[in-house]
Amino acid sequence: MTRLSTFNNPLMLGFDHFERILDQCAKTSAEGYPPYNIEQVNDIALRITLAVAGFSMEDLSVSIEDNQLVIRGRHGNDGEDRVYLHRGIAARQFQRAFVLAEGIEVKNAHLDNGLLHIDLERQVIEPQVRTIKIQGGNGNGANRPEPIDVDTD
Repeated sequence: MTRLSTFNNPLMLGFDHFERILDQCAKTSAEGYPPYNIEQVNDIALRITLAVAGFSMEDLSVSIEDNQLVIRGRHGNDGEDRVYLHRGIAARQFQRAFVLAEGIEVKNAHLDNGLLHIDLERQVIEPQVRTIKIQGGNGNGANRPEPIDVDTD
């Protein structure tokens, strides 16, 4: 089966990497643990909040890999000698990734009452206008493409 490209328009040059980003989003959106919220704090600030009850700061890591914000949680070995009569609290590890747009910067992360808050800020980028100099030929046809012979038989 052939996949139809989302960015198949010939006027959209250099957008192939967006397809890879969309594929990454599709893969990570199927994960359900840990639950999270994304809120817009103001015009340029976002906050991601993950419910990570039972994880300490030493059990969590936040990193940026390529264009992804990656949050990992891994419990230490501090409960292996316990005998549980009922174990309803999951002690599983997790990895949650968020694809970051260009210009999004991670400002800080803090853990508070079982919630991991990660603050993001969108950098305001001023639009740039650049003029491209048009070079002309010197009249001898050096910059012109070769003519194509067409048979009219």
